[in-house]
Amino acid sequence: MRAYRTKLALAVTAAMALQAPVLNAQETEEEEKGGFETIEVTAQKRVERVSDVPVAVSVLRSDQIDATFSSNFEGLQNLVPSVSFRKGTTTRNSAITVRGIGTISFSIAAEPSVSTVVDGVVLGRSGQAFTDLYDLERIEVLRGPQGTLFGKNASAGVVNITTKRPSGATEGMVEATLFQDNEYKLKGKIQGEITDNAAGSLVFVNSQFDGNLTNVYNNETVNGYDKSGIRGMLDVDVTDDTNMLFIFENVESNDDCCADIEARLSGRNNASEAAPSGNGLDLDQRLVDHDFESRTIDETTSFSVQVDTDFDEFSFTSITAYRTWDNTEFREGDFTSIAGDSTEPVFGVPFQLHDIGPQSWDQFSQELRLASTGSDKFEWQVGAYIWDMSSERNFTRDASCQNNNGQLAQAINNYMQTTLGIANPTDQQVADYIAAEGISCNANDIVSATAYMSTEFNNWALFGDFKYHMSDEWRLLGGIRYTDDEVSYRHNRVSNDEYGRRGVGVRPATENTDFSGSTSKTNVSVKVGTQHDVGEKGMVYATYSQGYKGPAFNVFYNMAQIHTKAIQEETSDAYELGYKYASRDVMFNAAIFRTEIDGFQANNFDTSDGTTITRLTNAGSVITEGFEADVLWQASDNLTINAGFANVTAEIDKFNCPLEEPNCGGRSGADVPFSPDLKYSFGAEYVQEMSDMNVIYNASYIYTDEQVADFLDAGVDRSTSPLVLPDYGLLNASVAFSFNDDQYRISVIGKNLTDESFFTTYSGDGFRYQVPRDADRHFGVQFRASF
Repeated sequence: MRAYRTKLALAVTAAMALQAPVLNAQETEEEEKGGFETIEVTAQKRVERVSDVPVAVSVLRSDQIDATFSSNFEGLQNLVPSVSFRKGTTTRNSAITVRGIGTISFSIAAEPSVSTVVDGVVLGRSGQAFTDLYDLERIEVLRGPQGTLFGKNASAGVVNITTKRPSGATEGMVEATLFQDNEYKLKGKIQGEITDNAAGSLVFVNSQFDGNLTNVYNNETVNGYDKSGIRGMLDVDVTDDTNMLFIFENVESNDDCCADIEARLSGRNNASEAAPSGNGLDLDQRLVDHDFESRTIDETTSFSVQVDTDFDEFSFTSITAYRTWDNTEFREGDFTSIAGDSTEPVFGVPFQLHDIGPQSWDQFSQELRLASTGSDKFEWQVGAYIWDMSSERNFTRDASCQNNNGQLAQAINNYMQTTLGIANPTDQQVADYIAAEGISCNANDIVSATAYMSTEFNNWALFGDFKYHMSDEWRLLGGIRYTDDEVSYRHNRVSNDEYGRRGVGVRPATENTDFSGSTSKTNVSVKVGTQHDVGEKGMVYATYSQGYKGPAFNVFYNMAQIHTKAIQEETSDAYELGYKYASRDVMFNAAIFRTEIDGFQANNFDTSDGTTITRLTNAGSVITEGFEADVLWQASDNLTINAGFANVTAEIDKFNCPLEEPNCGGRSGADVPFSPDLKYSFGAEYVQEMSDMNVIYNASYIYTDEQVADFLDAGVDRSTSPLVLPDYGLLNASVAFSFNDDQYRISVIGKNLTDESFFTTYSGDGFRYQVPRDADRHFGVQFRASF
């Protein structure tokens, strides 16, 4: 493990100096003064106290989320030690990993390993939830396979997000958060009773940030965002036994994000002001030199209806949802401003590569559940689930013509045959035609091709879950799910160039495509376990669970015949032993786990036609195992201290080399990407009560171990590899002044107080990285008023 003892000492000091608690939670009796409140979750699709749930689940409550002053999951993931977030060039390419396992894919015919659920609705791609998070009741992170209850794309875990339902009281709130570098977030909410049996709420949010990078090409600040959203809820008690919840949401964003920086010297334009100094990794690099702006335009619209009805012996729940998601990516792919200007051929001079890729999703889902009520020995629930998602994407690349191996002559030969009708032209005829027409293929000759892609997912499932009370102390646990999957796709790539020439990362007309395919699979996943109350000493549980992730296709821009074979399903077997304890002042949770994954679906970086791409494959078998623990201590009526710890080893057990890379050899035993071995956090909150106000002090320290961004052969020198992202620690703090029973609050915020630079994503080519907002120290203030 890296030398983190100094960081640990700093963390302990910071924690004792103060932060808002982060729970992985249990509770004591709510009415005991100074004790923790009762925390309820829906981790098993029914409302339960989290201390009764035999699952490793982390709970972030509304006040904890607000105390981070973060507007997206990238900031919140630091609070859960077993969770990591991989930021992509757009929200559609970003991904969550749990216990080292997640799927990072550019394919439109693949799904995540970590399921993201918002108000009971499973999202087809996790990126739909990454645009903005606001007005949340809680976030539950379920670790390990959750396939029996949450379905096929929960083979590594679930992020279960619950927004706030409207209350009966008529009230409102306005909030303004301002940070350095022209960053702000405005939020407003009004809610209240509409009729005697109906309540509603309306939430507005708008946020903007100029960015944290400077583009020396035009002296503009980039890597920022511009987001706005609205969510409306209507909560109706139809009868004494039936409730209906209607939710509508629309979120739009226009982000000049996410630009890849040159953090290692690339050689593409060493004279540029944005070129890093030295040959090592420059963590302080905040400059780019781009003549094409990377940008993502995103819009999500969703509507759902939830119906809950109570009967004498059971309850009924129906959740019907429809979502649309439109995402357009503009990407600078040559990462310099001088590319495409030269009259010389590539690769002796810089090449241009610019991408534009709009994509749309339409998703429909229906879930029906019956669950037992009352206090019988046998608790049960059964359900049925239907999910359909279709997607369409076209992707256009404009890039420099490529003629480093006779490609121009090959293209013109094909053009003369297919367009001019000249059968089998000789090499001399081809050369004469090129000369007569003045056709060239240099860096400033820009060629283009467009790929038109579509996919459709159809899924239905039946599931059941039970808990049998064998005695007052012992319970038997079980669950089962049957899943039926169908996946289909189409891929048509067409050269837009008059002569069908090849470009850098652009296939010629001779490689136009007309692919289609489909596959189907069925799966049965089970869960068994036991749970035992150890009197006043807490609760222990042991479970075995299976996870399943459906088949996929590697459908991407430069798809070729070799990629048309289906990616097989990913399955997992997980073993977990957990312990939970709660008293008046102390809350402690721990879990030991081991998960064995077969058919692991993963990406490999590969350089094709001069540009870095990724290939989705069944990479082989993976084992992730480790230990997690957290504690929450009510040290006094005014001071709360917490800590979280995760030591996770996620490694390749057996690696299957892709067809394009038959000699990838030494990856067995290597780390799984984005799986830090160690992650821990310390925090505290102290409330100073005064006669006319309360002062609330917060501080937290979060440490993340080094991690790899792609498969790195075992034994490779990690100190020089561009794939290794260095470890880092974040120290955050805030002081809040609360007036009139918290009707008004002013907070002063400091993030990354030690100004520790770090990267969270390596994008390829040996030099490209992503810089998150929190990689620089910054300060802010928040004003909130309730009425």
